[in-house]
Formats: sequence, structure tokens, C-alpha cells
Amino acid sequence: MHTDARTLPAGHTLDGDVCIVGAGAAGIALALDFIGRTERVILLEGGGFDREDALQSLYRGEIVGRPYYPLEAARLHYFGGTTGHWGGYCSPLDDIDFEARPWVPESGWPISRAILDPFYARAHPLLDLGPYAYDVPHWQQRDARRELLPLDRTVLQEKLWQFSAPTRFGSKFHDPIVQSPNVHLYTHANVVQVVANEAASAIEAVTVRHFDGREFTVRAKWFVLACSTMQNVRLLLASNARAAAGLGNQHDQVGRCFMEHIEMPGGMAHLTRAQSMYLYAHDFGVTTARAELRLTDAQQRDHQVLNATVALEAPPEQGEAKSTFELEPPDVVEGFRRDTRDSLPSDYRSAEGAHDAASIKARPTFSLMIRQEQAPNPASRVTIGRDVDALGVPRVRFDWQLTPLDKRSIRTLYTNVGREFGRLGLGRVQLRDWLLQDDTHWPALVSGGWHDIGGTRMHADPRRGVVDAECRVHGLANLFLAGAGVFTTAGAANPTLTIVALALRLGDHLRARAV
Repeated sequence: MHTDARTLPAGHTLDGDVCIVGAGAAGIALALDFIGRTERVILLEGGGFDREDALQSLYRGEIVGRPYYPLEAARLHYFGGTTGHWGGYCSPLDDIDFEARPWVPESGWPISRAILDPFYARAHPLLDLGPYAYDVPHWQQRDARRELLPLDRTVLQEKLWQFSAPTRFGSKFHDPIVQSPNVHLYTHANVVQVVANEAASAIEAVTVRHFDGREFTVRAKWFVLACSTMQNVRLLLASNARAAAGLGNQHDQVGRCFMEHIEMPGGMAHLTRAQSMYLYAHDFGVTTARAELRLTDAQQRDHQVLNATVALEAPPEQGEAKSTFELEPPDVVEGFRRDTRDSLPSDYRSAEGAHDAASIKARPTFSLMIRQEQAPNPASRVTIGRDVDALGVPRVRFDWQLTPLDKRSIRTLYTNVGREFGRLGLGRVQLRDWLLQDDTHWPALVSGGWHDIGGTRMHADPRRGVVDAECRVHGLANLFLAGAGVFTTAGAANPTLTIVALALRLGDHLRARAV
């Protein structure tokens, strides 16, 4: 069922069993899991079915740390959420991502990869993916042309991605949600307050407000905030009527350890001979899988670095892969290239001994694009400021911060790739100068993956996280969070597949409690 919430009278009250706030990948996946059951599910979406400027502007915020994308552009505020512009990259997190790594501060999930595996498999049909298989032999069997570099796989190994179409949740799941008899979708229903009981031990209701000031209330047994990372943080901090510091924030953890994926060019690979890179090629609509290179878990432990992958991409004629910088102003891109000159030694030679510019240009050349997790850092955080939006909710104040471990990890991966290429006589890896400078130095442009991760992280100890292993907010009996905000660490994989898997796992947990 569907109702435009603007048609409801002021002071109206809705009652349900489960109230889900946000209809993006997490919220829709969770709602789908309840279709056909006896529970009444109320799904609140702040936007409509298409982009509207007034609603999108509610996401505008203040950036006070490292430069970042405009916050109102990073997330989409309508049914389907940010799946409306995602790229379709899907891969599960690695085993090491869930471990407590002594060299990675605040690492260690309270669950393991094995616990998520069945939910990853269930997520695949929702995302229009192939079989739940991310091992290289599986994809080699599908096509004998898929050759790999002859690397020492005790040092480097392949990390596999599958590609969704990409699936637009707003289009694919519009009819199943709207036609469901027990899931009631309300669009244009912006939640401005989460209302706790007097003891701030449980949630009684959420308040929805329209631009004209009219409000209505939703009551339920269970509440799930499934907005984006920043918007979940914003709602928790702004809901401070019964908890002065905000809900779930008794230990000042809400908003801390915001993480991104660092995605930017760190160098080029100049090969000395033609080398089949078919398995490493990226061609939407043709390949169904793509391999990138990563340090093995053992090497990550030895070097004490973060998890990351390097993609070998055929670059455009002008250098950097366009997708990384296409939304940046031309002067910013030019400044990045000017400030991060190449460090290829002048005596670089091919197997034939030629070293002129034409010879180097003729060699097979690939751009090396990093995709790396960011170390959890309490100083990298989301708070709220004094400025309020058109609905009276304080806007986000965003302070993105990086650490020397982030920089050292990038350099270590590139160095090991370069050593392997040199050992095999494949060619040379050309680094950007900024990778060789002090680990506190970053170029003016640090490109992220548009991935908001952390801020409401999962941890068994409420002094170190916001939600427990079941995604329930510590100290609140019936409030749960969904989305990438609950990730304890980010891993090197794009987050959408894990977001959906965690939402399905939460659905199982809520259904079991509802019996």
C-alpha cells in the first residue's frame, strides 16, 4: 500500500508493529522480508518517487574537515535512495575485515564473515547478481580466456567483484512494496524526532513533519532507522528531549569513526610486453566479474596495513580514470595533477632497451586505482551544528580526518605490486610523488568512493560502539539501525552488498522477536 503523507491531517497517529525510517537499499530490503506476514510494517520515506530539489536540500550540511563531496549530492532523498546512482560494484567483506587487528585501532566486529555468508547469498537475487561465488577458479571455468598474472600468491591475490545492472531499488521494488497488503509505504514523510520514553530506555514513537509545519506520529513495537549514515547520526543526536547528548550517545560514540573508501589514482603500470589482462578488464555490459589485486591476509599482518585493492584500468588519454574526477571542477583536477607529479625513474627501459617517450607510450599501460578502507578514527566524525533545515532539524557538521596508517597502507600495496611486476619482468609501477612524501601529507584532492560508513558502529561494548551484534542501539530496547553506519570497519569492498545482507539478517532477528 502507498499513501502520500501530505494528505494526512495534522495530529494523525499511525500504529504498526514495525516502523522503518528510510526506503533505500537497507529499508526496502528489510520491508520486502516482511511481505506476506501478519506484522503491519510502516515504511516512511522522506522523499517521493523522483528527485525534488526542496527535499534534496535537506541533506545539505557543513564540511569542517578534509574537503568532501557536497553532502546534498552524496545521498539521494527519494524512494530507492542512493541506489538511484550507484555503480553496481558488489563484493563481500573479507575474513580479515571482521578480525580484531592489533595494528588497526578500534577494529574487530562482534560477528564473523561466516555469520553473514547465508545473508550475502540471499542478497544476490535482490541485486540481480550471479551465483554467490567470489573465487577465481569459478570465473576461470566460465571462460578459458580469463588469464591471470603469474604473481606470487603468498604476497598478492585477486579480489573479485560482481556487477549489478546496477539495480535501481526504486524501480525494481516499487510494485511489490506498493501492492503489499501488510507493508504500508508513506512518501513525503520526513522524520524529525525519535521519541523515547521517560527513562530513555525504549522508543515510543517518531514524529513526521511537513514543510508547512503539520506533524503526525507513528507508533510501533519496533523501530528501525534505515536512513543514510549521516542522516541516522543526525536523527539520533537531534532526538535529545529525553537524552541530552542524543539517543544512544551516552558514551559519546554516535557520529565517531566515520569512514570512507579512499579511491584515487596512485600510479600507473607500464608493462614491457603485451599481457592478457582479460580477467582484470572492466567493461559494463560484457563482463560479469572483475578482479583487482590485494595483499594477502598474511602480508597485511606482516606489514601491519589496512585492507585495500588495486584495479588495473585502461586510462583515458589524459591520464586519470575519468570516473574518479568527473564531478570535480577542472581547476581542482588540474591542481591534483600538478601537485602530484609522476615519479617514474628517468632510466626506465623496456625489454628492448628503448626509453624514448614514443616507446613508453606504446607499451601496454594501465592506471592503478586504489580502493582502500579507512582506519577507524574517533576524530573523523559527524555531529550537528546550529544551522537548521527547512523542517527545523539541525544540519550535519562533518569533520572527515585521515591518519598516517591510511597513507602508509596505500604506499605498501603499491610497492608490493611494483616489486612483483619487476620480479616477473612485466614492467614497472610508476608512483605519484605524494605517496613518497611524509605520511601526514595528502594531496589537496583525496577522492572517496561516495561511501558513508561508520558513525553508528557495531561493537559489543557500548563504550566503543553504538549498536550491538543484532544492530540494536545500546540502551534502547526496541531501536535498531540499518545501513553502512553500523560497519565496525569498512573493508575494501563497496558497501551495498553488505548493507543488504545485514538488513536481511536484521529482518530475521525482528521476525523471531515478533513471534
